[in-house]
Amino acid sequence: MEEELRRAAFGDSPGHPVWPALSSPDPKLRWLAAVTLGGQGHYAAAATVLDTLRHDPDPVIASLSLSTRASHHRQLGAHHLARALDGEALQRIDSTGGGDPDGIDASGARTDALLGLAADSLGVGRLVEARRLLARAEAVSWRSEVRLGWVSAEVELASGDAAAAVGPAGRAHAVATSRKALRHELKSALVLGTSLVVWGTPDGLVRGVELIQCELNHSARNGLHPLVWPSALVLAGRQAPATGADAGNRAVEALSCVLRRADPVSRRIAADSAWVPTWLLRSGEPPNADPEANFLTD
Repeated sequence: MEEELRRAAFGDSPGHPVWPALSSPDPKLRWLAAVTLGGQGHYAAAATVLDTLRHDPDPVIASLSLSTRASHHRQLGAHHLARALDGEALQRIDSTGGGDPDGIDASGARTDALLGLAADSLGVGRLVEARRLLARAEAVSWRSEVRLGWVSAEVELASGDAAAAVGPAGRAHAVATSRKALRHELKSALVLGTSLVVWGTPDGLVRGVELIQCELNHSARNGLHPLVWPSALVLAGRQAPATGADAGNRAVEALSCVLRRADPVSRRIAADSAWVPTWLLRSGEPPNADPEANFLTD
């Protein structure tokens, strides 16, 4: 069962149903199932598992669970809530050690926590702090290398240097693609495509829009709604009026699906979040926010 769950969480089958694993006596398997469910937008189900596992006696599982729960808050713009969880995740790790291919070990957990803290700092505009935390994070597995590329690109975008964001985003995409890690590949395509769109060169703009359109279709096909709505949001701000309206509708539908499956805390976060444009929460209204400022979906 573990191999099947790893493929769902970090491999080629992110849409795989993992519900039976929620009753497994093995906390690692339950965590893998929660990661998969979060990627599918089943936030309430994932939260139930993660809120229990954060107290697990195994510090690696506890730390990874805290970081995963933090990422769900961050996806909806609650960086202040995510920061507290990421800080606790870092505190739970008092040693290093690796060897797990997907970074399910002490070193991987430490890197996840540091990258989460960097993304949290970025989300509230603390760029110097984000860079400092980013410098402490080590690429100890393919997964941490990909996530390092995401956050590095996001820091450059927030700093106003989209050209510098293309390199780390491209490396993340190459690593995820080589690993056949579909969800990570699609997220990397979103980050790379957004970096190219914001950079705005003629060739880059065309390639960026094509990347995001392709990623959007694959994410929707695999039921990865947390990737669908920010992808559609970027396209809604960059295409011709008719196509942009269609992308806007897809963003509304995807976010609505995520929120229907979310826990009350996540729904409240989305309603109050400055990172979620109000038109996404109410269909039938035109875009009123800069899409490139709201695509973070760690």
